[in-house]
Amino acid sequence: MNELFVEYYRCPEEFASFASSEISSDRTGYFRFGGDITCYGRYSRAASKPAPLHRLADALAETTVRNGTVDLPFNPREVACNLQNELYVQNWRSGPFSVLSDLYYFVRPVLSVTIRKQLQKFHLRKWTRILFPQWPIDCSVDNLHEQLLLLSLKASQAERIPFIWFWPEGASACAVMTHDVETREGSDFCPALIDIDDSFGIKASFQIIPEDRYLVRSDLLQLIRSRGFEIAVHDLNHDGHLFKNREQFLARAQQINSYGREYGSEGFRAAVLYRKQVWFDALKFSYDMSVPNVAHLDPQRGGCCTVMPYFIGDLVEIPVTAVQDYTLFNILNDYTIDIWKQQTDIILQKHGCMNFIVHPDYVTQPREQTVYKQLLSHLCHLRAERNVWITTPGAVNRWWRQRAAMKLIRSGQGWKLEGSGSERARIAYATQKDGRLIVSFEDSSESIHFETDTETVDAASLNPAAAIHGGD
Repeated sequence: MNELFVEYYRCPEEFASFASSEISSDRTGYFRFGGDITCYGRYSRAASKPAPLHRLADALAETTVRNGTVDLPFNPREVACNLQNELYVQNWRSGPFSVLSDLYYFVRPVLSVTIRKQLQKFHLRKWTRILFPQWPIDCSVDNLHEQLLLLSLKASQAERIPFIWFWPEGASACAVMTHDVETREGSDFCPALIDIDDSFGIKASFQIIPEDRYLVRSDLLQLIRSRGFEIAVHDLNHDGHLFKNREQFLARAQQINSYGREYGSEGFRAAVLYRKQVWFDALKFSYDMSVPNVAHLDPQRGGCCTVMPYFIGDLVEIPVTAVQDYTLFNILNDYTIDIWKQQTDIILQKHGCMNFIVHPDYVTQPREQTVYKQLLSHLCHLRAERNVWITTPGAVNRWWRQRAAMKLIRSGQGWKLEGSGSERARIAYATQKDGRLIVSFEDSSESIHFETDTETVDAASLNPAAAIHGGD
């Protein structure tokens, strides 16, 4: 149960000493873990709830620290995997929804954007009532790990815990721009969009639909590559049926993999962000970008509740962490970057990955282009003033794999890094002050501090009478 914590922070295993009390209940449900951390899994007290209500049992009040070990009333690996793989969501392709979805995608090619927009607004009309995941960004998985890191500091009685920082060269966070090309009009606009991105010094990934939607021109693929942009495969034909049943999915996955080899693509994204993570092993790509952080405004509800990349088997998942341009303009009727700025602020606090989808199909007009350029300008500001690493999904995938293979080795009184790419990595040190997590870099010339803005606190301050006991 310690593996996911070590994988998240890339810290030495000696600092991960978690044990789980005997979980007497097989019932899976919701509970919290101090502060604003919603969990979904089995809970030893059998006090979990079937829905993410406001008043949930707090597992932190039943957590103990004894003899260097943190004893938890749940399995944190199970909880994190349940959230990342969206196992809390009911079957999304069953009953009336499946019939309506099939009908919608059958007639979608002849529907105008205006009609589609009205149908989508009707389907999403109750989205503001959804309690979980938390809009506009849900950091439950990240907050869970921060709380575990605080508990590890207490259990180990270490002054600080070293770990491999999330991004190269000590970047405070990461940002990637992606363009899903859905129509012939969007395909035709790609060269102009490349020029816009390049004018801000930002490279992006173009997700190409291989069949039916438009002619995939070799000259466009060559232009994208020659300008330093990336190509990923976007579904097979964008008909919304990729995950309809296992047999059809496997047949289509073979075709999708073939196109991936033809295009030289390492990445994949499913149409409309439809997904079923337990089937992802049939996709022979290095990374995927089909899982949203929070999906209140998507046809398939749910969300992975993290702003960090993570592994699904051998696949690196780079979650979509920002609202899509189509949703912003056509569902929310918002032509500002206010929501994007709100999301980037939260992601920056968690030092995560800002993953945007902006379609060339929906920024062909001056009004939408103006908003998009404002977003690019904001990202440039974050790059210059906040040390955000703006890169491509392929570079994030390669870095995340390198980081996962690196090791922290004791060297005298300190630590050193080993592994490919370690020359770009930084060692971070976690400490706590007044129940809050403080992370800093140290070397011979600088000390850079990052303070988390989460509500995680030391359990003893929540419930001094029963929460956490020191080792005897």
